[in-house]
Amino acid sequence: MKFADLPPAPTVAESRGSELSKFVRSFMLAVRSLWLHKLRSLLSVLGIIIGTSAVIALMAFGRGSMQDALDDIKRQGATNIVVRSVKPPEEGATASRSMVVKYGLTLKDLELFRNYGEVIERVVPMRVFPAEFRFNDRSCNGRLVATTATYPEVNKLTLASGRFLTDDESYERLNRCVLGAAVADKLFPFMDPMGRSVVIRSQEYVVVGVVADRMPTGGSGGSLAAEDFNNDVYIPIETAVVRIGKSVIIRASGSRSGEEVQFSQLTLTVDADFDTSEGRQRVKAVGDAIKNDLKREHFREDYAVTVPLDRLEEAERAQARFTGLLAIIASISLVVGGIGIMNIMLATVTERTREIGIRRALGAKRTDIIVQFLVEAVVQTTVGGLAGVMVGLAAAIGVPPLAKLFGANWPASPSLFPVLLSLGVSIFVGVAFGLYPAWRAARLDPIEALRHT
Repeated sequence: MKFADLPPAPTVAESRGSELSKFVRSFMLAVRSLWLHKLRSLLSVLGIIIGTSAVIALMAFGRGSMQDALDDIKRQGATNIVVRSVKPPEEGATASRSMVVKYGLTLKDLELFRNYGEVIERVVPMRVFPAEFRFNDRSCNGRLVATTATYPEVNKLTLASGRFLTDDESYERLNRCVLGAAVADKLFPFMDPMGRSVVIRSQEYVVVGVVADRMPTGGSGGSLAAEDFNNDVYIPIETAVVRIGKSVIIRASGSRSGEEVQFSQLTLTVDADFDTSEGRQRVKAVGDAIKNDLKREHFREDYAVTVPLDRLEEAERAQARFTGLLAIIASISLVVGGIGIMNIMLATVTERTREIGIRRALGAKRTDIIVQFLVEAVVQTTVGGLAGVMVGLAAAIGVPPLAKLFGANWPASPSLFPVLLSLGVSIFVGVAFGLYPAWRAARLDPIEALRHT
């Protein structure tokens, strides 16, 4: 035979085409084998389905819950600094000797903060009193909040009807009020409150607006009290000075004492962007300056300074830790599912020993056997992963509205990362736990395999 008569060597493209066709045949053989044993295949991928859906659902519900907490902090204003008047513990003894106890933030503190310059966008003062609100034969209790026209901007309030207070109404000391959503529902359940008069501390106030329903903010120890805006009634701060005065008399059984607090709270908005590191550093720097100035001006600690940005950053760090922990816990289910697939594959190798022997006798290489069983494992985990993705997304999307029907709040926030993570881990599990059974099948001696019955 001459050299010229030899067949030409296969090109690179032909070699790749041959390898691709071999892989396709292995894939079809793996799918056919799984289809012949439907129940066994379903049970083997059930762990992958549960694990994948658990990763997606747990991370969605965990992310939703943490995002709900982050939104609660953002509603307080991430660039705000809240300074509150706090009654010192030792004032309890002082109150028994003095009729009126003086403490907290003063007009001098307000002027000090206003002199900070352009770094402070606005300063919103507040005076808060417990009060009873009446209209005809209806009444309810809540907070009477004396403040300025910029209060809704700082506290992210929206109006359901009417408008908020104006600077002119405060300057002219008019009896005007804005009702919280709950107060409006209790006093005016069947009528429009706009233009009607509400009795507050024996004075009539004309309603000019109603605030839309607002979720309460969470408290933070002693530094930030929880606020339920729905039970508030707002009046101009200058009107409160004239109608209520500087002191508030508190009557209790067997005693009568008073408190003089010029401002219950001062909310400062820093001119900064909390989404940038420079903006966050600026908010923290202003917060430190406020603490130092108050410490110098007050000889006792009758105030509390809260920087919501600090809580926001801590909540963000907690969210990252919580999400990672959920991913680890849910991934354990994927590993358990991989062990189940490995167990089934080992049993399959034993069951198909004769088939392996026939394939080897017909010329199949060890790599062909490895590819065949490895593809079977990967197909199972991939199909299980895709099914788990659909189940997990269905749970994350369908459970929250269903929970609301029963009065529960289960917020969920599905995202792309858990989907990609669970699919990637499921495929990796298929390769990792299918490799040993495939290697064991390839190591079978063809002659001994043919003798197997």
